[in-house]
Amino acid sequence: MLRIEGLVKRYRTGDIALDGVDLVVPAGEVVGLIGPSGAGKSTLIRCVNRLVEPTAGTIHLGELDVTALSRRDLRRARRRMGMIFQEFALVERLTVMENVLSGRLGYVAFWRSFLRRFSAADVRGAFATLDRVGLLDHVDKRADALSGGQRQRVGIARALLQGPDLLLIDEPTASLDPKTSRQIMRLITELCAERQLAAVVNIHDVALAQLFLKRIVGLRAGVLVYDGPSEGLTPEVLTRIYGEEDWTRTHGDADADDDAARATGPRPELIRAV
Repeated sequence: MLRIEGLVKRYRTGDIALDGVDLVVPAGEVVGLIGPSGAGKSTLIRCVNRLVEPTAGTIHLGELDVTALSRRDLRRARRRMGMIFQEFALVERLTVMENVLSGRLGYVAFWRSFLRRFSAADVRGAFATLDRVGLLDHVDKRADALSGGQRQRVGIARALLQGPDLLLIDEPTASLDPKTSRQIMRLITELCAERQLAAVVNIHDVALAQLFLKRIVGLRAGVLVYDGPSEGLTPEVLTRIYGEEDWTRTHGDADADDDAARATGPRPELIRAV
Protein backbone atom coordinates (compact mmCIF):
# COMPACT_ATOMS: atom_id res chain seq x y z
CA MET A 1 0.00 0.00 0.00
CA LEU A 2 1.11 3.54 -0.80
CA ARG A 3 0.07 6.23 1.68
CA ILE A 4 0.81 9.92 1.08
CA GLU A 5 -0.07 12.50 3.73
CA GLY A 6 0.25 16.27 3.46
CA LEU A 7 2.73 16.16 0.58
CA VAL A 8 4.19 19.56 -0.28
CA LYS A 9 6.81 20.46 -2.86
CA ARG A 10 7.99 24.06 -2.89
CA TYR A 11 10.86 25.10 -5.15
CA ARG A 12 13.51 27.66 -4.27
CA THR A 13 11.74 30.16 -6.51
CA GLY A 14 8.77 29.95 -4.15
CA ASP A 15 6.63 28.10 -6.71
CA ILE A 16 4.48 25.38 -5.14
CA ALA A 17 4.17 22.22 -7.25
CA LEU A 18 2.25 20.19 -4.64
CA ASP A 19 0.16 21.71 -1.88
CA GLY A 20 -0.85 19.26 0.85
CA VAL A 21 -1.72 16.17 -1.21
CA ASP A 22 -3.22 13.15 0.60
CA LEU A 23 -3.51 9.86 -1.29
CA VAL A 24 -3.86 6.16 -0.41
CA VAL A 25 -3.39 3.45 -3.04
CA PRO A 26 -4.05 -0.13 -1.84
CA ALA A 27 -2.25 -3.18 -3.24
CA GLY A 28 -3.73 -4.24 -6.56
CA GLU A 29 -5.28 -0.86 -7.36
CA VAL A 30 -4.25 1.23 -10.37
CA VAL A 31 -4.96 4.94 -9.97
CA GLY A 32 -5.03 7.34 -12.90
CA LEU A 33 -3.49 10.74 -12.20
CA ILE A 34 -4.89 13.46 -14.47
CA GLY A 35 -4.68 17.22 -14.67
CA PRO A 36 -3.42 20.04 -16.88
CA SER A 37 0.27 20.52 -17.67
CA GLY A 38 2.00 21.96 -14.63
CA ALA A 39 -0.56 20.52 -12.21
CA GLY A 40 2.13 18.55 -10.33
CA LYS A 41 1.47 15.04 -11.67
CA SER A 42 5.05 14.14 -12.58
CA THR A 43 6.31 15.87 -9.45
CA LEU A 44 4.05 13.71 -7.29
CA ILE A 45 5.32 10.50 -8.89
CA ARG A 46 8.94 11.59 -8.50
CA CYS A 47 8.42 12.61 -4.89
CA VAL A 48 7.26 9.08 -4.07
CA ASN A 49 10.65 7.57 -4.97
CA ARG A 50 12.44 10.81 -4.02
CA LEU A 51 13.84 11.59 -7.43
CA VAL A 52 12.36 14.92 -6.33
CA GLU A 53 12.74 15.69 -2.63
CA PRO A 54 9.47 16.64 -0.89
CA THR A 55 9.41 19.86 1.11
CA ALA A 56 6.93 18.51 3.67
CA GLY A 57 4.63 15.58 4.30
CA THR A 58 5.14 11.84 4.57
CA ILE A 59 5.18 8.97 2.10
CA HIS A 60 4.77 5.40 3.33
CA LEU A 61 5.18 2.23 1.29
CA GLY A 62 3.66 -0.38 3.53
CA GLU A 63 5.21 0.32 6.93
CA LEU A 64 8.28 1.99 5.42
CA ASP A 65 8.52 5.78 5.80
CA VAL A 66 10.20 6.69 2.51
CA THR A 67 10.62 10.35 3.46
CA ALA A 68 12.73 9.45 6.52
CA LEU A 69 15.22 7.18 4.73
CA SER A 70 18.92 7.86 4.42
CA ARG A 71 20.43 7.82 0.92
CA ARG A 72 21.74 4.29 1.47
CA ASP A 73 18.40 2.97 2.71
CA LEU A 74 16.59 4.82 -0.08
CA ARG A 75 18.59 2.89 -2.70
CA ARG A 76 17.30 -0.33 -1.16
CA ALA A 77 13.74 0.97 -0.93
CA ARG A 78 13.72 1.91 -4.61
CA ARG A 79 13.90 -1.78 -5.46
CA ARG A 80 10.28 -1.90 -4.29
CA MET A 81 9.22 0.96 -6.60
CA GLY A 82 9.29 0.16 -10.30
CA MET A 83 9.38 3.20 -12.60
CA ILE A 84 7.98 3.17 -16.16
CA PHE A 85 8.87 6.21 -18.23
CA GLN A 86 7.20 8.04 -21.11
CA GLU A 87 10.41 7.93 -23.17
CA PHE A 88 11.12 4.31 -22.18
CA ALA A 89 14.63 5.06 -20.74
CA LEU A 90 16.21 2.02 -22.41
CA VAL A 91 19.89 1.57 -23.29
CA GLU A 92 19.61 1.64 -27.07
CA ARG A 93 22.67 -0.48 -27.88
CA LEU A 94 21.73 -3.27 -25.49
CA THR A 95 19.41 -6.15 -26.28
CA VAL A 96 15.89 -6.55 -24.96
CA MET A 97 17.11 -9.17 -22.49
CA GLU A 98 19.95 -7.00 -21.24
CA ASN A 99 17.63 -4.05 -20.74
CA VAL A 100 15.15 -6.18 -18.81
CA LEU A 101 17.86 -7.69 -16.63
CA SER A 102 18.97 -4.18 -15.68
CA GLY A 103 15.94 -4.28 -13.38
CA ARG A 104 18.00 -6.58 -11.16
CA LEU A 105 21.02 -4.25 -10.88
CA GLY A 106 19.95 -3.16 -7.41
CA TYR A 107 20.37 -6.76 -6.24
CA VAL A 108 23.77 -7.71 -7.71
CA ALA A 109 27.35 -6.75 -6.97
CA PHE A 110 28.96 -4.07 -9.16
CA TRP A 111 31.34 -6.44 -10.94
CA ARG A 112 28.48 -8.76 -11.90
CA SER A 113 26.46 -5.86 -13.28
CA PHE A 114 29.50 -4.50 -15.15
CA LEU A 115 30.13 -7.87 -16.78
CA ARG A 116 26.41 -8.48 -17.31
CA ARG A 117 26.57 -11.66 -15.23
CA PHE A 118 23.23 -12.47 -13.63
CA SER A 119 22.05 -15.47 -11.66
CA ALA A 120 20.20 -18.35 -13.30
CA ALA A 121 17.12 -17.34 -11.30
CA ASP A 122 17.29 -13.77 -12.66
CA VAL A 123 17.62 -15.02 -16.24
CA ARG A 124 14.70 -17.41 -15.81
CA GLY A 125 12.64 -14.58 -14.33
CA ALA A 126 13.51 -12.33 -17.26
CA PHE A 127 12.42 -14.97 -19.79
CA ALA A 128 9.14 -15.51 -17.92
CA THR A 129 8.47 -11.78 -17.73
CA LEU A 130 9.24 -11.24 -21.42
CA ASP A 131 6.88 -14.09 -22.22
CA ARG A 132 4.15 -12.40 -20.18
CA VAL A 133 4.53 -9.06 -21.96
CA GLY A 134 4.65 -10.70 -25.39
CA LEU A 135 8.31 -10.19 -26.29
CA LEU A 136 9.82 -13.64 -25.95
CA ASP A 137 10.71 -13.75 -29.63
CA HIS A 138 12.57 -10.40 -29.41
CA VAL A 139 15.08 -11.18 -26.64
CA ASP A 140 18.16 -10.75 -28.88
CA LYS A 141 17.03 -7.57 -30.64
CA ARG A 142 18.68 -4.28 -29.78
CA ALA A 143 16.37 -1.78 -28.14
CA ASP A 144 16.80 0.69 -30.99
CA ALA A 145 15.32 -1.88 -33.42
CA LEU A 146 11.96 -2.00 -31.62
CA SER A 147 8.69 -0.18 -32.20
CA GLY A 148 7.38 2.25 -29.59
CA GLY A 149 4.92 -0.29 -28.18
CA GLN A 150 7.62 -2.95 -27.94
CA ARG A 151 9.97 -0.52 -26.20
CA GLN A 152 7.31 0.29 -23.64
CA ARG A 153 6.80 -3.43 -23.02
CA VAL A 154 10.52 -3.75 -22.36
CA GLY A 155 10.23 -0.92 -19.83
CA ILE A 156 7.32 -2.68 -18.15
CA ALA A 157 9.21 -5.99 -18.03
CA ARG A 158 12.29 -4.28 -16.55
CA ALA A 159 10.19 -2.67 -13.81
CA LEU A 160 8.48 -5.98 -13.02
CA LEU A 161 11.80 -7.82 -12.73
CA GLN A 162 12.66 -5.60 -9.77
CA GLY A 163 9.96 -7.45 -7.83
CA PRO A 164 8.27 -4.17 -6.81
CA ASP A 165 5.32 -3.50 -4.53
CA LEU A 166 4.49 -0.29 -6.39
CA LEU A 167 4.63 0.90 -10.00
CA LEU A 168 5.10 4.59 -10.78
CA ILE A 169 4.11 5.14 -14.40
CA ASP A 170 4.73 8.46 -16.13
CA GLU A 171 2.66 8.97 -19.30
CA PRO A 172 3.10 5.43 -20.66
CA THR A 173 1.10 6.05 -23.84
CA ALA A 174 2.12 9.59 -24.78
CA SER A 175 4.34 8.42 -27.67
CA LEU A 176 2.06 5.63 -28.90
CA ASP A 177 -0.73 5.28 -31.45
CA PRO A 178 -4.30 4.71 -30.18
CA LYS A 179 -4.39 0.93 -30.64
CA THR A 180 -0.98 0.40 -29.02
CA SER A 181 -1.98 2.76 -26.21
CA ARG A 182 -4.96 0.55 -25.41
CA GLN A 183 -2.82 -2.57 -25.48
CA ILE A 184 -0.28 -1.04 -23.10
CA MET A 185 -2.95 0.17 -20.66
CA ARG A 186 -4.66 -3.21 -20.77
CA LEU A 187 -1.33 -4.93 -20.04
CA ILE A 188 -0.55 -2.62 -17.12
CA THR A 189 -3.92 -3.16 -15.45
CA GLU A 190 -3.78 -6.93 -15.96
CA LEU A 191 -0.27 -7.20 -14.51
CA CYS A 192 -1.15 -5.12 -11.46
CA ALA A 193 -4.20 -7.30 -10.80
CA GLU A 194 -2.20 -10.52 -11.25
CA ARG A 195 0.64 -9.42 -8.96
CA GLN A 196 -1.38 -7.29 -6.53
CA LEU A 197 0.71 -4.22 -7.31
CA ALA A 198 -0.33 -0.73 -6.37
CA ALA A 199 0.22 1.69 -9.26
CA VAL A 200 -0.06 5.40 -10.00
CA VAL A 201 -0.34 6.29 -13.69
CA ASN A 202 0.22 9.86 -14.83
CA ILE A 203 -1.90 10.03 -17.98
CA HIS A 204 -3.00 12.92 -20.22
CA ASP A 205 -5.63 10.99 -22.20
CA VAL A 206 -8.77 11.27 -20.08
CA ALA A 207 -10.86 8.97 -22.31
CA LEU A 208 -8.16 6.29 -22.13
CA ALA A 209 -7.99 6.63 -18.35
CA GLN A 210 -11.78 6.26 -18.12
CA LEU A 211 -11.64 3.20 -20.34
CA PHE A 212 -9.16 1.22 -18.24
CA LEU A 213 -8.95 2.71 -14.74
CA LYS A 214 -11.64 2.49 -12.09
CA ARG A 215 -10.25 5.26 -9.89
CA ILE A 216 -9.11 8.69 -11.02
CA VAL A 217 -7.29 11.39 -9.08
CA GLY A 218 -7.37 14.92 -10.46
CA LEU A 219 -4.75 17.57 -9.67
CA ARG A 220 -4.94 21.27 -10.42
CA ALA A 221 -2.16 23.69 -9.44
CA GLY A 222 -0.75 21.11 -7.01
CA VAL A 223 -4.04 20.56 -5.19
CA LEU A 224 -6.05 17.33 -5.26
CA VAL A 225 -9.48 18.39 -6.56
CA TYR A 226 -11.01 15.00 -7.40
CA ASP A 227 -10.55 11.44 -6.11
CA GLY A 228 -13.22 9.00 -7.19
CA PRO A 229 -14.53 6.57 -9.78
CA SER A 230 -13.84 7.16 -13.46
CA GLU A 231 -17.57 7.37 -14.19
CA GLY A 232 -17.68 10.37 -11.85
CA LEU A 233 -15.70 12.48 -14.33
CA THR A 234 -18.67 14.57 -15.35
CA PRO A 235 -18.24 17.73 -17.42
CA GLU A 236 -18.52 19.67 -14.16
CA VAL A 237 -15.69 17.69 -12.55
CA LEU A 238 -13.50 17.97 -15.64
CA THR A 239 -14.08 21.72 -15.63
CA ARG A 240 -12.95 21.78 -11.99
CA ILE A 241 -9.76 19.94 -12.97
CA TYR A 242 -8.92 21.52 -16.33
CA GLY A 243 -11.07 24.62 -16.73
CA GLU A 244 -13.84 25.46 -19.17
CA GLU A 245 -14.10 23.34 -22.32
CA ASP A 246 -16.57 21.11 -24.19
CA TRP A 247 -16.12 17.88 -22.22
CA THR A 248 -18.29 15.61 -24.36
CA ARG A 249 -16.84 12.17 -23.86
CA THR A 250 -16.47 9.56 -26.60
CA HIS A 251 -15.52 5.95 -25.95
CA GLY A 252 -14.20 3.69 -28.68
CA ASP A 253 -14.18 -0.07 -28.66
CA ALA A 254 -12.09 -1.26 -25.73
CA ASP A 255 -11.72 -4.75 -27.13
CA ALA A 256 -9.02 -4.24 -29.79
CA ASP A 257 -7.04 -7.44 -29.99
CA ASP A 258 -3.54 -7.38 -28.58
CA ASP A 259 -1.37 -8.52 -31.48
CA ALA A 260 1.85 -8.94 -29.52
CA ALA A 261 3.43 -12.27 -30.43
CA ARG A 262 4.06 -14.93 -27.81
CA ALA A 263 6.75 -17.30 -29.09
CA THR A 264 9.80 -18.98 -27.63
CA GLY A 265 13.03 -17.20 -28.48
CA PRO A 266 16.68 -18.21 -28.22
CA ARG A 267 18.72 -17.53 -25.14
CA PRO A 268 20.83 -14.41 -25.70
CA GLU A 269 24.53 -15.19 -25.95
CA LEU A 270 25.56 -12.10 -24.04
CA ILE A 271 23.70 -13.17 -20.90
CA ARG A 272 25.56 -15.76 -18.89
CA ALA A 273 23.77 -17.50 -16.03
CA VAL A 274 26.05 -18.11 -13.07
